[in-house]
Amino acid sequence: MKAKTIRILVIFGTISIIGLVATQIFWLRNAIALHDRQFNHNVQSALLRVVNQVMYYSGDTTRLSEPVVEMENDFYLVPLADHVNAAFLEDLLKKQFAIHHLDMDFEYSLFDCNTNNLTYAHYVAFDKKQQAYYHINVAKMQTHTVFPMVNKDQYYFIVHFPKKRQVVIGQLGFWFISSFMLLCVVLFFAYAMFVILKQKRLSEIQTDFINNMTHEFKTPLSTISISTEVLLQPSIIQTPERLTSYATIIQDEANRLKNQVERVLQMAKLDKQRIRLNKEETDIHPVIRQAVDNMRLTILNSSGRVDLNLEAKESVLRIDKLHFTNIIYNLLDNALKYTDKDEPVIAILTRNVSKGIEIDVKDNGIGIAEDKIPYVFDKFYRVPTGNVHDVKGFGLGLNYVKLMTDAHYGQIKVTSKLGEGSVFTLFFPFKK
Repeated sequence: MKAKTIRILVIFGTISIIGLVATQIFWLRNAIALHDRQFNHNVQSALLRVVNQVMYYSGDTTRLSEPVVEMENDFYLVPLADHVNAAFLEDLLKKQFAIHHLDMDFEYSLFDCNTNNLTYAHYVAFDKKQQAYYHINVAKMQTHTVFPMVNKDQYYFIVHFPKKRQVVIGQLGFWFISSFMLLCVVLFFAYAMFVILKQKRLSEIQTDFINNMTHEFKTPLSTISISTEVLLQPSIIQTPERLTSYATIIQDEANRLKNQVERVLQMAKLDKQRIRLNKEETDIHPVIRQAVDNMRLTILNSSGRVDLNLEAKESVLRIDKLHFTNIIYNLLDNALKYTDKDEPVIAILTRNVSKGIEIDVKDNGIGIAEDKIPYVFDKFYRVPTGNVHDVKGFGLGLNYVKLMTDAHYGQIKVTSKLGEGSVFTLFFPFKK
């Protein structure tokens, strides 16, 4: 899938998700507001019926201008023409609340304009244990609770629904289920986008790897093909020197192909954790010198040099000699590849530190940008240099170095500046 198509999908999907979330929030808020309005309407209708019944039984036909006043915090204030019996009022409230489907806990209080004080407060709960608990607390609060007042020269009672919010929210079960499902969709979308972008990056890395591998194999195969054509000429027998030279070229290129294939196979084995290290006590200084000697021809062809400063007094480690040699070889090869100098200079230093040995492999190459350093040990990753094929390799060398260093219970870090070169510092413990 093309990068442009993925960007369009991500943008379109993100906008759609944001729209869905905004719509869900809008309708959820509207649903809560609607339930609030319905609740308030039912409460006011029930309280108005209570007032009418109180006035009917008291023989009062006076019509109040504002029978019910909705206060803040779910308080409802109801004016009365005269005082009313608390038990009678409670009975009326229970009946009317049941009729209007307001079957929830409520609290009511009576105000007497003669004493200018609350005369009664009671909590009505469907749970008898809870009601007993609130009897005690309300009794203590009667002389301390301040209720909103409208007119102190008038009788009134106040009704409060302490659990209104929980009940209203409990009636929105469908909306919360749909919101939860939407949240699942959002999380699934985010995860899907993460997987798509990750797969895209892996696809690009794999494509880059295949292109580089094709390029790496094409060059030695072309050399072998040309050398074979020369060897097939009858006149070549008359010049043994040329025969030997071209045969050597074929052998070298075949070994190069073999090494490339072996590196890929090694990485496949490392992925499956099938490589077992054959560790033994080894002096690393001769191993380092041998690795440098093995690359001497490549170094000379690059007009470079390697400076050895093997200063570690204790240089014996328990290592796998083959893989340790490959670590040094890969770092040297990497230093030679990424250089823009006519005479590349590589320095290898060893020194004793607490509990082990540190090895520095320093070059004067092109260096690595700071934002690219965290990725240099990733498999198939290659620091961009403009043309993907201008530097040979599969992007496996430093990954192999990191894996093998970890397998020896060591550590590796890199410091670098663009245009000034890089320093790879290896640490290997004496015993583990």
